[in-house]
Amino acid sequence: MQILRLARSLSFVLLMLALAAPSFAGVSVSVSIAPPALPVYEQPPCPGDGYIWTPGYWAYGPDGYFWVPGTWAAPPTVGLLWTPGYWGWHEGVYVWNAGYWGPHIGFYGGVNYGFGYVGTGYAGGYWRGRHFFYNRSVNNVRINNVHIYNRTVINNVTVNGVSYNGGHGGINARPNRDQERWTRERHFQPTGMQIQHEHGAASNRAFLASENHGRPAIAATARPGEFHGREVVGARSGGAPDRHAENRPVSHQKSSAHDNMQRPVARQEVHGNRSAQPQHGNSTPENRHGSQPSAYHPDTTRAHQSAPQHETRSGGGHEQKRR
Repeated sequence: MQILRLARSLSFVLLMLALAAPSFAGVSVSVSIAPPALPVYEQPPCPGDGYIWTPGYWAYGPDGYFWVPGTWAAPPTVGLLWTPGYWGWHEGVYVWNAGYWGPHIGFYGGVNYGFGYVGTGYAGGYWRGRHFFYNRSVNNVRINNVHIYNRTVINNVTVNGVSYNGGHGGINARPNRDQERWTRERHFQPTGMQIQHEHGAASNRAFLASENHGRPAIAATARPGEFHGREVVGARSGGAPDRHAENRPVSHQKSSAHDNMQRPVARQEVHGNRSAQPQHGNSTPENRHGSQPSAYHPDTTRAHQSAPQHETRSGGGHEQKRR
C-alpha cells in the first residue's frame, strides 16, 4: 500500500514539473491570445568557439507570456544546429512548437528571429568537420582562433516582428519537402543549460510581457542563465502589450513530430553560473565593446534552406581563421 501511495505521489510531482516548463517539456501549451511581437535588440558577442546563437522567444507561464532572452549555447555534440521553437495557430488556439537540435534546420514557422534565422534555414554559419564557421555579416564574433567568413544575404522577408505562424495577423508559411523530411530525423532536446535559462526567465517577473510591455530589460545574454553583467543586452524597442488575463492555457501531449526527440548527450559542466567552453577549440575574448549588429540586420537575410556547404568568402574572397 505504501509503495502504491509513493508511486502516485511521484507521478503527481512529475506531472507538476511538466506543467511548470511548457516550452521544453513533454507537454505543450495552447493559448487563445497571440504572443507579443519580437523585441528588437543587439546580439551580445560570441563567448567562444563552437557556440551557436539561439534566438529569444516568448514562452508562456501561469502569469502570461514571458520573454526568454536570446543566448549563445553549446550544442549537445559537434555537427548539430538549432531549430528555434515557434507559436503556431491550430484549431482556434496558438500552440507552442518547441525548438530542438538536429543535423538540419527544420521548420520554425517562417518567423524572422534575426541573426541568420530569416524565417527559413540559417544564414549564420555551418559546420565543416569539427569546426563551426561563423558568418560575421549576421553574427557578433570578435574572438580569436575561430573560423569566420563574410557573406551578405539579401532580405526577402518582411521584418515586422510577428512572432507566430497562422491565425489573425500571423505569418503565412508552411514547411517545404525537405523540412517535412527533416522532422523525421533524430532530434535532440535543449541542453540542461538551455532549460535552466528558460526556468530563470520564468521565475523573474521582469520578463513578463505584462510587466515590460513587450520590451524586456534583458533581451539577450552571452551565455545561458547569465542575467547580469556587461554582456547583457536590453531591447531597443518592443512588441504589443500582453493581455495575459484573456489567455486560457490548455495542456496536451506534443505531436508525433517530437516523438523522435533524444535527450542531449552529457557534455556541459556548470561552473557557478557559467557553462564550460565547448570542446571545439580555444578562444580568447578581445575588444568586447563597440557596435553590435541589430536583431534585424539590414542587408542580411535571404532565406537559405541550409548553411553554405563549400566555399565561403571573406573580404578578398577567402575564408579566414582569426588567430
